[in-house]
Amino acid sequence: MPSPVTNGTADRPLVLENARVVDPSRNLDARGAVIVADRRIVAAGPEAARTMRPAGAEVIDCRGAIVAPGLVDMRVFVGEPGAEHRETFASAGQAAAAGGVTTIVTMPDTDPVIDDVALVDFIGRLARDETAIRVHPMAAITKGLDGREITEFGLLKGAGAVGFSDGRRTVTNAAVMRRALTYARDFGALIMHQPADPHLTGAGVMNEGEVASRLGLAGIPKEAEIVVVERDVRLAALTRGRCHIAQVSCAESLDVVRRAKAAGIAITCGVSINHLTLNENDIGPYRTFFKLAPPLRSEDDRLAMIGGIADGTIDVIVSSHDPQDVDTKRQAFAEAADGAVGLETMLPAALRLFHSGDIDLVTLFRALATRPAEILGLEVGRLAPGAPADLILVDPDVPWVLEADTLRSKSKNTPFEGARFSGRVLRTMVAGRTVYQASAPG
Repeated sequence: MPSPVTNGTADRPLVLENARVVDPSRNLDARGAVIVADRRIVAAGPEAARTMRPAGAEVIDCRGAIVAPGLVDMRVFVGEPGAEHRETFASAGQAAAAGGVTTIVTMPDTDPVIDDVALVDFIGRLARDETAIRVHPMAAITKGLDGREITEFGLLKGAGAVGFSDGRRTVTNAAVMRRALTYARDFGALIMHQPADPHLTGAGVMNEGEVASRLGLAGIPKEAEIVVVERDVRLAALTRGRCHIAQVSCAESLDVVRRAKAAGIAITCGVSINHLTLNENDIGPYRTFFKLAPPLRSEDDRLAMIGGIADGTIDVIVSSHDPQDVDTKRQAFAEAADGAVGLETMLPAALRLFHSGDIDLVTLFRALATRPAEILGLEVGRLAPGAPADLILVDPDVPWVLEADTLRSKSKNTPFEGARFSGRVLRTMVAGRTVYQASAPG
């Protein structure tokens, strides 16, 4: 069992030598070293191997393992406040560190909703006290997530909100969304929106199609997502506001985003690791851990999502970490809650795409770390000299099988239970401080 969080010696220089250094900010994938001092990167890459080591530095032989930027997860649901039995900042922080995630962006779907300056400040202070990783809250677009009255973007951003989202909910009123994008533009703020028209989603519980019919389950048409993506693209063009589509899951949505980017519209988008590595057939005999929002799509859509990462149309990969307990998941499929935990499995699942030859490491870590940091305006997500020393050491080839009981999240609703992975985090560092280290074999 890997060791718990350790403080380490953050003030002592560190040299990671004999490493495969991956830094998407410089399109770098090469043998070399990483030198850390004063909690920042001094050098990383082949040149670092030729740089004089700082006096008194701790030296770690990476034995060819990957050193990459710590992951930045833009879509994480934490139960605190209001649902601490599902997840706390402490448990989410431990899960993130074990999964190589050094920065998380939390959603405002809490009780109370994060739509007030005092609550943004509370989340910031609580996270600093309870976790060793970086935590940035997103505030609600609309008060109470009710889709009607927008929140005070300027004050909330000043309090520490890195963007605005209604989390799991969709702003269905186009006039409200137009005002939100206009208001956000004036403050240089980001709107992150989940595209799912609730009227088209209706009572649907999985992707509409042959598999749903065979299982006797109500389907959700792709159009529930597509029409909102199309609307948001047009509103972003009208307002010149920055809009990030939280999750795309079908080829048609991707086509809309691709055309928008070609037209110069300020649109970015993400995809969950689940929609890159799973499809609707995985639901099998009504397995509720595979009930997600958006629903798992067809294999053709999954392949389209991989293509979107490969060509840069999709900017970021998220875990869409959404803890649910036994009471909300151990039900009939139609009644079970949507969502899966993912902080600890995002990277090993993503490495499947590398091992299959679909996506190279630079592209993969760009979507997992560098691009989300750029979109959020954070200085992390890179190994360039001067950047914060948020980094991970990864053995991409070590085989292991996931046992849900070993997850550090309070909730165990993972679709990857029993999955075989190749690749695991050996060490996670935040600002030069070790926050997770795997124990030696045996």
